[in-house]
Amino acid sequence: MSRHPARHLLAATLLLAPLSLSISASAHAADCLPKAGQGWIRLPPMAMPMMAGFVRIENPCAQAAVIVSAESLSFGEVTVHETREVDGVNKMREVEQLRIEPGKAVELKPGGMHLMLYRPYEALKEGDEAVIALKLQDGRSIPVTFTVRKPKP
Repeated sequence: MSRHPARHLLAATLLLAPLSLSISASAHAADCLPKAGQGWIRLPPMAMPMMAGFVRIENPCAQAAVIVSAESLSFGEVTVHETREVDGVNKMREVEQLRIEPGKAVELKPGGMHLMLYRPYEALKEGDEAVIALKLQDGRSIPVTFTVRKPKP
């Protein structure tokens, strides 16, 4: 039996403390999710097989968040797109990954990054709501409620 058991207990505690802090920090990081709000869907002037969705996404987490897809029970397909001017012409292209750095925000808005919402399962009118799940690279998702409305003048 050791002559200084308290000293061994203290040494073990000091050795294991960084490990428990590391486990606690990584568990907290895994629990952290980006926050999305102010979601809206542009009401088209006539019935169309596609619509556009816009939202602000903030990442308060310590690690980057990467959105790799989106889905909704209201639409046949949802993709992330970006509008860019190329040689004086606006061109739209699908974005495979939307990376949001720690402490930063991304705004999907008309004329820039946005969601393309294909084949609505039912006609949507002003004031209707649809939930769209933004899928993260790590397998988690962020459900966001979008309100259908006319664009602000």
